[in-house]
Amino acid sequence: MIIAVTSLVLAALGLVIGGGGVWLLLLGGSWFYAVAGIFFLLTAIFLWRRSAAALRIYAVFVLLALLWAIWEVGLDWWALLPRGGIIILLGIWLSMPWITRALRTEPEHTRRSASAVPLVASVAIAIVAAVVAMFNDPHTIDGILPTDVVAQNPNLGEETKTGNWPAYGRTEFGQRYSPLDQINATNVATLKEAWRVQTGDMKGPDDVGETTYEVTPLKIDDTLYLCTPHNQAIALEATTGKERWRFDPKVGLNGNRQHQTCRGVSYYRDAAAATDAPCSQRVYLPTSDARLIALDATNGQVCRSFGTNGELHLEQGMKYDPAGYYYSTSPPLIVNNKIIIGGAVNDNYSTTEQSGVIRAFDVTTGALLWNWDSGNPDQTAPLPQGQTYTTNSPNSWSVFSADPALGLVYIPLGNKVPDQLGMGRSESVEKYASSVVALDINTGAARWVRQTVHHDLWDMDVPAQPSLIDLTAKNGTTVPALVAPTKQGDIYVLDRRNGEPILPVKEVPAPGGTIPEDHAAPTQPVSTLRFNPPPLQERDMWGLTLFDQLACRIEFHQYRYEGRYTPPSLTGTIVYPGNFGTFNWGSIAVDPTRQVMFGMPTYLAFISKLVPRAEVPPKGQVKGSEQGLNRNEGAPYAVILKPFLGPLQIPCQAPPWGYVAGADLRTGQIAYKHKNGTVYDMTPLPLPFKLGVPGIGGPIITKGGVAFLAAAVDNYFRAYDLTTGKQLWEARLPAGGQATPMTYTGSDNNQYVVLVAGGHGSIGTKAGDYVIAYRLP
Repeated sequence: MIIAVTSLVLAALGLVIGGGGVWLLLLGGSWFYAVAGIFFLLTAIFLWRRSAAALRIYAVFVLLALLWAIWEVGLDWWALLPRGGIIILLGIWLSMPWITRALRTEPEHTRRSASAVPLVASVAIAIVAAVVAMFNDPHTIDGILPTDVVAQNPNLGEETKTGNWPAYGRTEFGQRYSPLDQINATNVATLKEAWRVQTGDMKGPDDVGETTYEVTPLKIDDTLYLCTPHNQAIALEATTGKERWRFDPKVGLNGNRQHQTCRGVSYYRDAAAATDAPCSQRVYLPTSDARLIALDATNGQVCRSFGTNGELHLEQGMKYDPAGYYYSTSPPLIVNNKIIIGGAVNDNYSTTEQSGVIRAFDVTTGALLWNWDSGNPDQTAPLPQGQTYTTNSPNSWSVFSADPALGLVYIPLGNKVPDQLGMGRSESVEKYASSVVALDINTGAARWVRQTVHHDLWDMDVPAQPSLIDLTAKNGTTVPALVAPTKQGDIYVLDRRNGEPILPVKEVPAPGGTIPEDHAAPTQPVSTLRFNPPPLQERDMWGLTLFDQLACRIEFHQYRYEGRYTPPSLTGTIVYPGNFGTFNWGSIAVDPTRQVMFGMPTYLAFISKLVPRAEVPPKGQVKGSEQGLNRNEGAPYAVILKPFLGPLQIPCQAPPWGYVAGADLRTGQIAYKHKNGTVYDMTPLPLPFKLGVPGIGGPIITKGGVAFLAAAVDNYFRAYDLTTGKQLWEARLPAGGQATPMTYTGSDNNQYVVLVAGGHGSIGTKAGDYVIAYRLP
């Protein structure tokens, strides 16, 4: 019975693997799977006949598979696993006495047990190779960042108390750097939880999929200010976490919103007002129903003198205003008594959506001072009554930076929607989409632009707040720099006075071949400092088993892929890195004293498939979102966007999918790159395997030489040695930590590190509503 069942299993494997292998071979793929199918079938036939030749055939197959696997991927354990796992397990099974004793050796009248020595030897060799691979990590870059203090008194942006964190990136420079060093690389391992609170704002059954906690709290004096996904503003006592006040703007629910999140609030102190005057200190709250509300920072009461009864309605001036299509997910920037704000426009819903206009208002009164519309960039004076902003112009949904001394605000700009269709874009849209733009703080006029993708067809927005840092050149001069991470993995290091590259940028040829109505840019820019991965190959396809790996290989050849910037197609195009981004809104952190950076590059391939309008299901049958069918109402094509996943719903590309990395900003040299995060919360069993997992969120750096980061899809908060990238500490979180932490000094003179853990709807981490503070014991 055992022989018969085993033979049938091997035959079935042979038919499935062999059939798929022939299909793959016809697509121009690897020969191995077709050959593997033959070996499985031969083994099954001889085993059914109870011939010892089955063992010898399988022994040869094991060695052949091992040689092929090492030729493809080297001694990389996680890449070898699907290639050899099932083969080795079956080899062990065939070596067992209940198999070998039932087989006959030649000639047939010989009744002694068949020898399993050749098979055992081949399996043993494969196991030894696997063990060696376990201790080999071909993906890691080991090195150290420079430790020299290049700038003794670095420019950190607006002066503030050392123990405060008064803006999203700590200051308007967006460095995500704190000059605190009570917690440092020598003692961070002893960090303990000091307090935790729950906000009570949880994702509900009627919420949109991407309902997320992405907030970084602010800390001024002894108060923390934060917002929740449904835009409740909350003030907490910084040392204890005790709630001081709460404001609920009652934004309600709208199924058309792509995002239900709030990355932060903005703080302003009116230097001209008496300290105890109402609204002399303010918190500005952006909402998902397109309002900007001014609150008294001391008690949460609405400041009625701002705008219309305390709020601005950001949908004003829009030609089209479908509800739920436009809102602000990021905190506005306050500089020179102006509050400057953009807005998120839903990706790929319609050709008649709101404008991506950037506007500056008087921070006290809410009066409109200027507007910069990338679709009409020369008209920056406040829009006259009766006129409207440009429909669907590129928007900025992320966080801005500013240099008041230069009089410039820096805007990370997105693409015009529909993202994957470039027909009919105006000259100004082609110039400004997917770029960093410097605007005059006082007038809104564009001073310079640095485009990071030409004629963007892949949703490669500049997604993150640029970091401003003064770099020391080789000749000792100081160059005011801007560091801009991008979704495609390039990090641009620019002179922030004029946008010219400090680290060289070059143009490289890009794939062509679009739908007839469109065109592709012949070249694309590439920065010297870049984390973009090498192009995918068939050998990079992955799975937990031989079967799902084979399925991914077949699928790889069915899509169009000619490397980065392969245009969207009707058959489907692989976009790698995908629009999830190598870097996203979490940005990077920079150390202005050592002039280095720390970040979390992530690698996930996506599929982009255009769908002719005649094939799009009737409206209402499929709900639009960032993943799945994006309807692009009014355009000739819709688009299907999805991660490139295998049959088991894990990425088709081999891990690692996520790293931590450090680089020298003066030279562009990447010092280290280490796998980050485990599959602990990705699998039915809590397995602590460190594959290097995706994440979304950002890091901070402290003067103590520590980088803090959560973000990964396992629910952990971690600290790293900034110099080496090695992990120094971790704490288990009660929910997903897809937010950027911050740090401050409490009234007890202890340094605290705070993270919000509430999960992220798009990547499926556990939902929650926690604000957690840590300090040394």
